[in-house]
Formats: sequence, structure tokens, C-alpha cells
Amino acid sequence: MDQLARRLGVPDAVVIGLGSMLGAGVFVVFGPAAAAAGGAGLLPALALAGFIAFCNATSSARLAARYPESGGTYVYGRERLGPFAGFLAGWGFVVGKTASCAAMALTIGAYLWPAQARLVAAAAVLAVTAVNLRGIGKTATVTKLLVAVVLAVLTLVAVVGVAGGDVALGRLGDPGGSGRGVLTAAGLLFFAFAGYARIATLGEEVRDPQRTIPRAVPLALGAVLAIYLVLAVVTLGVLGADWLAGSAAPLVDVVTAAGLPGLTWVVRAGATIAVTGVLLSLVAGVGRTTLAMARRRDLPGALAAVHPVRQVPHRAELAVAAVVIVVVLLGDVRDAIGFSSCTVLVYYAITNAAALTLGRDPGRRIPVQVLAGLGLVGCLLLAVNLPLGSALAGFGVLAVGAAWHLVRQRSR
Repeated sequence: MDQLARRLGVPDAVVIGLGSMLGAGVFVVFGPAAAAAGGAGLLPALALAGFIAFCNATSSARLAARYPESGGTYVYGRERLGPFAGFLAGWGFVVGKTASCAAMALTIGAYLWPAQARLVAAAAVLAVTAVNLRGIGKTATVTKLLVAVVLAVLTLVAVVGVAGGDVALGRLGDPGGSGRGVLTAAGLLFFAFAGYARIATLGEEVRDPQRTIPRAVPLALGAVLAIYLVLAVVTLGVLGADWLAGSAAPLVDVVTAAGLPGLTWVVRAGATIAVTGVLLSLVAGVGRTTLAMARRRDLPGALAAVHPVRQVPHRAELAVAAVVIVVVLLGDVRDAIGFSSCTVLVYYAITNAAALTLGRDPGRRIPVQVLAGLGLVGCLLLAVNLPLGSALAGFGVLAVGAAWHLVRQRSR
């Protein structure tokens, strides 16, 4: 019993993708992105991030259909490009997303009980891990409930903003930032799309993966891009470029500007629920990548165990939860995980490089190699245009992993 059970259909996979993306990003990332891009630069930056995410999603779906097992690009990189590329992708994903898990947990604590944020964060990690250990079916069920609530809150913000927020479409044309600013903003906004690959990471638990994954990934990504575009237009139209650029909670500011400050608690509650959904899927995704790396001895082999009844990587998920709890109890990484965007962009660059080796798919209007090539160039371009501290931290983490891998290979 070392394989995971295939229990997810197209609707389940789409919902998990939505739950992974409709999280903290949409509630907070518009502010720093607007500051980087300048008024009119926000929408082009969002479109660019969405296009690169589409290229990555196409490559991820093709590879996941070919290699329907846990691990995502860690597996694809090993199979198509060699062990080093696979390890680099897996290392960047596990380290970067573990920091993201800790950041999401601390965000929950800050919303629910600021005075005891660390304890609440640890409790949140234990709670989502308990759900995941019940099986992927339970994870999908809970994610459906969380996504339904988050969609209701986002719809409320959009309706309130349009009805009472004095949406001025002229503000969409406020002077934009430089080309470099748009690229920086796109790199920040990419963080809000990054969860779609969770579907591919869970590939070993999807029914009929050759059919399900190529359908679920673009459906989830397309739905999220449409939601983000609507919210970007509303927030920029209501608040204007200057207010949005300085806002720590732009969706809260939209309902306040609409004259309904009593609804701010609803938006904050929605943000908390959204972050919980992201944490749920993040722990599941990191656990599956840890399982894949343990199977190939890039991490301790003991983590490769699969529960005989629940058919989940219980040791890997418990290990991830333990590390995240230690991080949230000892430090605050909410403002220090910019490197996560960098490592994720490199992860997808390897995805696209692996997809370039698959050859052509007959019957497609746009050659998939073109999309994979554009995705590869786009990921690297966004990574090097991130804020300097984020880029240095991200590439530093990858360099440490690469050095460790090379030392281990030589010692063998």
C-alpha cells in the first residue's frame, strides 16, 4: 500500500485549484502590485501574470497527464531533464511553500486573535493537517465549503463597490509605472495564481488523469483570472491608484469607501476563511511533493509511507506540519517570504523546460512548444524583476539546495 487512492474527479480538482488560488493574494496583493506598477499598469500586470500562468498551466497539465503521480514538477524535471533539475524544483517548492504555510497560519492568527497569533497559527496547522489526514476526499469536501464562502464574500465586495463605491472608469487610465514596474507587479501578482498546480501535485489521486487534469487546470485558472480582473477593475475604479497603492486591505477599503463600514468584518472573515483554504491545500501539496522526494531518497525514505486505510502520505504531512509549527512559534515570516514567489517562478520555469521535451500535440491551434517557451522566458523574466531582496533570498535558497544535492551526489 504505497500508492495513493484515485478519488478526485473534474469538479473536485477544479475546486481544489480554486481553493489554492482564492486566498490571501486577492485580499492583499493588489496594493503592493499597484504601488509597483502605477495606476494604469495594474491591469496589464495582471493580464501578464495570468498569461504566464496559462502557459505554465498548459505545460503542467500535459506533464501531469503523462506522469500522473504525486510530486508535480519534481517528478517531471527528473523524468525529462534529469535528477538535478527535478531536485531543484522539489527543493524550491518544499522550502518556499513551507514558508508560505507558516505565513498563512500566522495571518489566520493575526485575524482571529492578535494577542495569541502564534498559538492560533499552530492550532490552525493542526486543524488542517487533521482534515488532510482523513483522506483527500475530506480535503476536497472542506475546500468546497471554504470556496463557496469566499466566492460569496468576493461577490459582495464587487456588488457593493459597483453599487455604492462610485466606480470611476477614468481611474483605470491613471498614469502607469515603468515597464520594469509592470514586470515587478506581475511577479507579485503571480503569487495569487500559483495554486493551480496543486491539481498536478495531487495527480496520483485524480481519476482518469489523462482526461481530468487537462480539463481541470484551465477551468480553475480561467475562473480565477476572471474573478481577479473584475476585482482589480472595481478596486482601482473605487479607490484610485494612490489609495490602492497604499492600502494593506484593499477589499476592506472598497466597502468602506462605498459607505458600508459595517461590512468590513465580513470581508475580514472572508479573508480568514480564504487563507484557511490556502493553508489546507498548501499542506496537502507540500506533503505530496515530500512523499515523491522521499520515494527517490532525496528526502529521508521514512517519509514515503502511505497510510494503509486513509491512503494519504501521513508521515510526510505530519513532518510538514511539525516544521511549520516550529516556524510559527519561533518567528514571523509574513513579511519575509518574498523568496517564495521567486522559487515558485523557477519551479514553473523547470515545468516549461520539461514540457518542451514532450514534442507536439496534433490538433492544437497554438503549438504547445510556443506556450512552453513563452512560459519559460516569462517565469525567468518575472523572477529577476522581483524586488531585489526577494530575488536574492529566492536564488540563495535554490543555491543552498543545489550545493547540498551536488555534495550528496559526490559522496555517493
